[in-house]
Amino acid sequence: MESTFVHRTVMREEAVAGLAVRSGGLYVDGTLGGGGHARAILDATNPSGKLIGFDRDQTALLYAQEWARAYPNRVTLVHDNFSRLDDHLTQLGIEHVDGILCDLGVSSVQLDRYERGFSYQADAPLDMRMDQTQGETAADWIATCSVQELTHIFFTYGEERFSRRIAERIVALRQQAPIQTTGQLADIVKDAIPAPTRRTGPHPARRVFQALRIAINDELGSLERLIPIALARLAIGGRLALISFHSLEDRIIKQRFLEAAKGCVCPPQFPKCVCGREEQFRVIAKKGIVPSDRELEENPRSRSARLRIIERISNTSQP
Repeated sequence: MESTFVHRTVMREEAVAGLAVRSGGLYVDGTLGGGGHARAILDATNPSGKLIGFDRDQTALLYAQEWARAYPNRVTLVHDNFSRLDDHLTQLGIEHVDGILCDLGVSSVQLDRYERGFSYQADAPLDMRMDQTQGETAADWIATCSVQELTHIFFTYGEERFSRRIAERIVALRQQAPIQTTGQLADIVKDAIPAPTRRTGPHPARRVFQALRIAINDELGSLERLIPIALARLAIGGRLALISFHSLEDRIIKQRFLEAAKGCVCPPQFPKCVCGREEQFRVIAKKGIVPSDRELEENPRSRSARLRIIERISNTSQP
């Protein structure tokens, strides 16, 4: 596993610094992946810091079992979506943690292993599930969705301007034969897009593949559920750090962080505050943090990444 699991960790140093980790602290990595962030957190919290690591992908968890041996009694692994953080912390008897990190989206390993069905670069089974133990595959999904549903998914999650044309072509062709591979889908998308458009910009199937992946794995819904849970579980001084890779995720994170960091919510015309609401959170680096030029050069896949951080500064429910 060590030799085959290759993953480039995005903004490793920035994320750990942003969490303001301390020795002996308790942290959560909601997206273990290759373990780059998790191991950096454990190294920075030597000798007694602990980490709870979540991942939907069993491959990532099998790999984590190997590297976790270097940190005896310091790592707890959970096979689940990070949106179920609350349930697992309760089961573990944990009330608050000192920091939570999630690196959203698809990992390098998932993209590069064509058999997982995330990539349009090779012909493989059209799967796209981050957790291959449950849920519908992408092939199952597009076999039953209506033109309207597919159009909505492609336009909303992929910002694909030819969403309707692509959806209509999928529905027409699936009546002749099932669409079961990434190569089939990529060809359908390519043929549905006008030739002048195909000749410019990124691969014509990129947006559709992104949209399907987001929909099948409920990525935006999971993020929406995670944020309030994560904020509620932070100890005073604890931080939530989220790395996003496209505008839909980043918009959700930015809005939820700004809402959480609000103090008084009285109408602006009130001469003084009557709501009594105090600020409980502080946004760190309000514009977000982006990869360094060096990282962009070494890892082009990091180009769209943005790290946003929020810190709990008080808690009226905590002594």
